[in-house]
Amino acid sequence: MLEDQGQRELKRKVFDLFKSSPDLLSGVEEGLTKEEHRALVRRQLMAILAAGLNPLDMFANDLKSYFHVGECLGQIDLSLMIKSGVQYSLWGGSVINLGTESHRKKYFDDIASFKLPGCFAMTELKHGSNVAALQTEAVLDILTDEWVVHTPDEGAIKWWIGNAAEDGRMATVFARLKVPDPSGHKGGVVKPKLVDHGVHALLVPLRDSQGKALPGVEIRDCGYKIGLNGVDNGALRFTHVRVPRVNLLNRFGNVDKAGRYSSALNSQARRFAATLGELTGGRVGLVGGSVGTAKVAITIAIRYTAQRQQFGPPDAPEIAVIDYQTTQQRLMPILASTFGLHFAKMFLVDRYVDMKRQKTNHRLVEEVHALSAGLKAYTTSFTQNALSVCRESCGGHGYAAVNRLGAMRSDHDIFQTFEGDNTVLLQQVSALLLKEYRNQFKGAPVTSTFAYLAQLAASNLPTNPLVTHDTDVRHLRDPAFLSKALEHRTAHLLFTLAMRLRKHTPKLGAFHAWNKCLNHVLELANAYVESVVHKCFQRAVEGCVEPDCRRALRALADTFALHAISSSMLFRNLEYIAPPKAKAITRLLVDLYAELRGVSLLLVNAFAIPDHILRAPIGLLGAGDGGIGGAYKEYLMAAGFEV
Repeated sequence: MLEDQGQRELKRKVFDLFKSSPDLLSGVEEGLTKEEHRALVRRQLMAILAAGLNPLDMFANDLKSYFHVGECLGQIDLSLMIKSGVQYSLWGGSVINLGTESHRKKYFDDIASFKLPGCFAMTELKHGSNVAALQTEAVLDILTDEWVVHTPDEGAIKWWIGNAAEDGRMATVFARLKVPDPSGHKGGVVKPKLVDHGVHALLVPLRDSQGKALPGVEIRDCGYKIGLNGVDNGALRFTHVRVPRVNLLNRFGNVDKAGRYSSALNSQARRFAATLGELTGGRVGLVGGSVGTAKVAITIAIRYTAQRQQFGPPDAPEIAVIDYQTTQQRLMPILASTFGLHFAKMFLVDRYVDMKRQKTNHRLVEEVHALSAGLKAYTTSFTQNALSVCRESCGGHGYAAVNRLGAMRSDHDIFQTFEGDNTVLLQQVSALLLKEYRNQFKGAPVTSTFAYLAQLAASNLPTNPLVTHDTDVRHLRDPAFLSKALEHRTAHLLFTLAMRLRKHTPKLGAFHAWNKCLNHVLELANAYVESVVHKCFQRAVEGCVEPDCRRALRALADTFALHAISSSMLFRNLEYIAPPKAKAITRLLVDLYAELRGVSLLLVNAFAIPDHILRAPIGLLGAGDGGIGGAYKEYLMAAGFEV
C-alpha cells in the first residue's frame, strides 16, 4: 500500500547493508564528537557506494528511486541523508542541471564515486533566502579567458556550505557574473564599467588532491551546530581566484571568448527563475526525509505508549498510556498527518518526474514549484512539532538520548530554514495562487491542483445554510463535504487576500501592502497545502481494495480533514460551520481517535522500519507487548544491566 515492489526491494537492500555492518550505525549520536560523526557518515556513504547503490545515477535516471533511498538514509541518520544530498542532489545536480554535456562528461563519474567531493556554495553570511542579492563576484578577464572569483567583503563569505569544512575539492559557486561593457572605448578613454548579468553558477576548485586549500581559497569550519554534526559545514572566502571561462555552468547563459553574453531566455529575471527552478529537487528530497523522520518518531511514540502502563481504576490493573484520551488527542492527528503527507509526497514526486520529462510545460513547472515549496514548508514544520509531541508523550524515557527523539529533533530543526526558509516558501505559494487566480479571468487553462480555483472567477463560493448546521456523522465523514470545506477555505482566503492587496497597494505600494497582509498570505498557503494533502489521501483510500485497510485509511483521512477544519477559526468566523456542527466535529474526532488507537500498532508497523534501523529501545517491534521482553529489556540492556 505504501510502497511498490521495487521500492520495497530497494529499501531492503539499503537496510540490509546496515544490518550486516552494525558498526556503521551510531548508538547515541549525542555522544559523538563532530569529527567522529563526520567520519562515521563518510564511512556510511562509502559503504553505500561499495554495495552498488549509485545515488547520482538514480538522480540522473531514476528520480523515484533516488528520493526513496533518501528517505531511507534519513531514517538511519539525517546527517547521512544530508551529506548524500549535498554531494548528489546539490553538487552533482547543479553540474547536471545547470551545466551542459561537456560538464557532465568531465565530472559525472568522479562525482558519482565520491572521488570528487563537492559543494553547493550559494548561501552567504549576509544573504540566504534572497539569492538575487548575493555579493560574490565572477569578473571576466578577456585577455586570459578566465573568471576572477572574489569575495568583496566579509558579508559575502560563503557560509554553511556542506562538504566544505573537510571533504570538498570543488564547488558550484553562485556569483554575480560581470563582463566588460561591450561598448569598449569612448572618446579614447577606456570605460571602467562592467555589465552585471546577475547571479550565475560556475565551478571553482577548492583543494588539491592532498586536501590542501588552493591559492586564494580560504576555508573555515563552521563548528558545532544544534544538529547534523555529521555534515562538515564550512565557510569559503575567495581572493581573486582564477578559473577557466568554460567553468561557467552555461545551460541558461553563456559568455564567449570576446565577452559577449548570450541566452535563449530574454531577461535576467527569467534566467534567474530557470536556474532556481532546476534546484526544486532539493525541496522534494527534504519532504521525503521529513516524512521519513515523522514515521520514525510516531512509531516510537505509539509503540511505547501502547506498552507503558500508568494508573487505572481502583483494584484493577494499570492501563496503557495510549488509552488515555489526552494521549490519543496528541498522537492520532500526528499519525493521520504522517500518512497523509506520505501520499502527498508520492504525488509530488510523480509530478516532479513528469515535469522533468515535459521540460517545456511551463504550467506544470509552476504547479510543481508551488507543490514543492508548500509541502516542504508545511511538512517540515509539522514534523518538527511532531518530534516534540512524541518526545513528551514518551515521558522521561523519551528524553534518553538512546531513544533518538532528541537527536532527531535537533537534526531536523534546520529543515525548516534550509533549501528555502519556510516563511519565504509559503509566500511563494500564495504568490503563485494569486497568479492563478488572475489567470482565471483571462481564460487560461488550469493544472490539476489549481482546478477548483476557476470557480472564483464567478463568485466567492457562498455558504449553504443547510450544510452549515448538519451534524449527522455520515455527512461529517462524507469525502465530498470534507474536500469542499477545505477548498472553500482556500478559495475564500485567496479571494479576500486579492481584495486586500488591491485595496492597500495604491496607497502603500506593493511591498508594504504585501507585508501588511503577510499573516493572511501564510494562512492561505497552509490552507492550500492541507487541501492538496486531503485530495492525495482520498485517492489512496479510493485505490485501496482490502476492506480493513480501506477502513483504517478512511479513518486516517477523515481525522486529518476534520482536525484541520476544527483547528481553523475561519470556518466559524464565516459561519460555514455553525456552533452545533463544530461541537459534533469535536465529538466525532474523539471517536475517530479511539478507533485509530485500536489499529495504531498495525498502522506504524506498515511503515516497515526494522528494529536495527529504528534503534530506539522503547520503540522496537516487541515494545507493544507490555512485558519485560519488550521495551524495558532493550532499554535496561542499553543502560548496562544484565536481563
